[in-house]
Parts: sequence; structure tokens; C-alpha cells
Amino acid sequence: MEKKKIAVLFGGQSGEHEVSLMSAKSIINNLDKDKYEIYMVGITKKGEWYLYRGDVGKIETGEWEKEGIPAIMGASTKYRGIITFEDGENGFYPIDVVFPVLHGPNGEDGTIQGLLELLDIPYVGANVLSSALCMDKVFTKRIFKEAGLPTPDFVVVYRKEIEDLEAIKKKVEHLGYPCFVKPANLGSSVGITKVHNEEELPGALKLAAKYDRKLLIERGIDAREIECSVLGNENPQASIAGEIVPSNEFYDYNAKYFDGGKSLLLIPAPLPDEKMEEVRQLAIKAYKALDLRGMARVDFLMDRNTGTLYLNEVNTIPGFTKISMYPKLWEVSGKPYSILLDELINLAIESYNEKCREW
Repeated sequence: MEKKKIAVLFGGQSGEHEVSLMSAKSIINNLDKDKYEIYMVGITKKGEWYLYRGDVGKIETGEWEKEGIPAIMGASTKYRGIITFEDGENGFYPIDVVFPVLHGPNGEDGTIQGLLELLDIPYVGANVLSSALCMDKVFTKRIFKEAGLPTPDFVVVYRKEIEDLEAIKKKVEHLGYPCFVKPANLGSSVGITKVHNEEELPGALKLAAKYDRKLLIERGIDAREIECSVLGNENPQASIAGEIVPSNEFYDYNAKYFDGGKSLLLIPAPLPDEKMEEVRQLAIKAYKALDLRGMARVDFLMDRNTGTLYLNEVNTIPGFTKISMYPKLWEVSGKPYSILLDELINLAIESYNEKCREW
């Protein structure tokens, strides 16, 4: 059987560039080499594209950039693949499916999906609109509210407004303290601050404003952090849920990736059967409300006192590092990493064929 040609697209111009490198390394190492011909395509922080053919281990360290060959994705549907520019010669490598592993803006927000739609290349994960909606935490929460799904109360502030601190304080009065200040369009908890009182608000706003013009201020909940992986197109399925016990006050960027394993990932989450099923059903409802395809990790906050579940956010390109919840939850649910990747690639092809089907 002829191997499928898979382009794993990593790096990117977001604050989550390094996380993407870690995810890509894990994915490439777990793709079945007997089934797939793998092309490693990296994007630098400056936006330069390269085809990389070297040691997979150099992706995580960033050394891949020194050995990459300048490249672009095909400029038209005539070139459904990778075009390289090396020593005055052009090369062309046809691609069957692209696996984007670009976390954050310019990768998870519908932009790369739009490019792949224009080039008519199947790709893993959500479409343009759903990607954009999930990347923007404000629109995600508005969809939740429209669908009658529980999510913490919030207000929206723009970068140009943060000098008028008194007006913002009035805006957040009904939320109370603690609250969370977040960039609307970012992941991996980059730029997020837990604000305990009014005095901490200015610093939190300035930090979040470094990453986005639109900021989300959300009611703080004394909560357990629960996550659930969803897989599928028209008929999605949910994994068992897991719980994160962060090493820091909440599961921030350092706790996720650089705490030396001090944060605990409890799989399955220690929940009663009925609560576990409630998490899974809510995850599927959120997935369908956002019209998702392929995969997503749905994150919940569960009130420690009442047990009430709140939808926090949805990640359409969740982390795939060696410690990431998305593949770990599926592994414990009975889908080993390599099988999960097979299913995601098949779902991408299924979604593409469904879109192209004539009725």
C-alpha cells in the first residue's frame, strides 16, 4: 500500500512557538513510518518557512532552523504540497494531508486553515470559522452562553482602555476578587494572571495587553481543573476526564511545561461515575456547539464546594507533548498515541471528502 504523504507543520509566530516544537517532536516520533511519508515543515518566529530533513531531536532545541531548506506551501491548487528553493533549483513534494501543530495565533486561529482551504489540501482539525471562534476566548464564551452551556461570568476590556483604571474597576465590580485576566487570543496560559485584589489589576492588564488588544476578565472560582479530550467529526466521542493539580496557584505556563513534573495529572480524574459522565456529555455538547472537527481538548472548572461544572475553554490544537493531556487521556481510554494519530489523519480525509461531495 502506498504511504500517505503527511506534512507536520510546526513552530509559528506566536508566544507558544516552543510548545509547538515539543508537540511536533512527539507527533513525528509516534507516526507509523510504515504508513506515512513524513515531511517536517517548520515556521520560524520571523515567519520564514523551511522543509527540514534532519534529526527530529533538533526540532525541540530549535537547531532545525540552521538545516532547513527554504520552502512554501503551494501557491495554487496546481501545487498541492511543498515547494522548496535550494541552490537555485525548485523542488516539489505533493502532500496528502497537513497536520498543523501550530499553537496559538497564526496557527490555531483559522489563518493556516484558510491557507490550506485555498490550496485544497486536507488538514487535521477544525475548519476556519470554528478555529477562529475557539481561539478567541470571548467568542467561545458567547457561543457557550447562546447554547445554554455553563461558563464563568466575564467582561471584555480593550488595550486602549487600560489607562482608565477606575472605569475598569467599576466594570469588574460584579465579578469580585479573585478574578482572572487573560489575553483573548492565546493559549498555554501565556499572559494569564490570577488577580487577588484591586492593587494587582493594573499589572495583570499590562501583562495581558502585551499579547492581545482584547482582554478577558473572568470571575474567579475556587475550582478543580478538569479536562476531557474529544475526537470525531459528525459523531464525536469523549475520552475519560482527567484532573490537573497544578504546582502553582493555577495551571500557568511554567506549571504546564517547566516545573519539573511537580504538577500532577490524575487520569482518570477522581470523580463519581455520574460526574464523569456529565463532564463527557458537556464536552461533546461544547464540541458540537462550536461545530468542531477532528479533535479538541475541552477544559472545565469544577467548583470545589458545589461540584458545579463550568466550561472554561476549548483547544482545537491541544498540546501533544510527552506530558500533554490530550493524548494521555485517549491512551488511558484505550487509544494508543499512534492509533490516535491514524484516526486524526483519517478524520481529516473524511472531512475533506464530505466537503467536496456532490449532492
